[in-house]
Amino acid sequence: MKQGKIFSSSREQTLAIAGHFARALQGGEIIFLRGPIGAGKTVFVKGIATALGLKSSPTSASFSLMKKYQNKSHRLFHIDLFRLEEGEVFNLGFEEMLEDEKAVILAEWPDPISRVLPQDRLEMNFILKEGDEREIELRSFGRVSDERLEDLCKIAQP
Repeated sequence: MKQGKIFSSSREQTLAIAGHFARALQGGEIIFLRGPIGAGKTVFVKGIATALGLKSSPTSASFSLMKKYQNKSHRLFHIDLFRLEEGEVFNLGFEEMLEDEKAVILAEWPDPISRVLPQDRLEMNFILKEGDEREIELRSFGRVSDERLEDLCKIAQP
């Protein structure tokens, strides 16, 4: 496991960090996004989707639980499990996501699926600071996620 921290001082900076990070994504990554409502998790997802050239802009998936965005070269699954318990997640189509080696899986409020998905994952914890400032704690579990954590820390350095 590796750890790191990045900082964002605005919504625009969070979008930019996510956009640069998207260029390092190769498919097969699983990213857990934690933090309170309004901390920037969905903003980060939007930045990734925009950089990947996905036409639809992700919105909070809280009411639909899972949304799939794709174009000819990229697939992104955006999952929001805010309202679910662990026993309620088994019929949501995780098998399709996990079989798709080119898909990027971004899961907000991921605790109900943390034991279902593979161990190799990047965890991001969004912490609210003063005003629009955010501290994002990073933890990686596995070789691929270790590389993405290093990529993200390089991108976000001032």
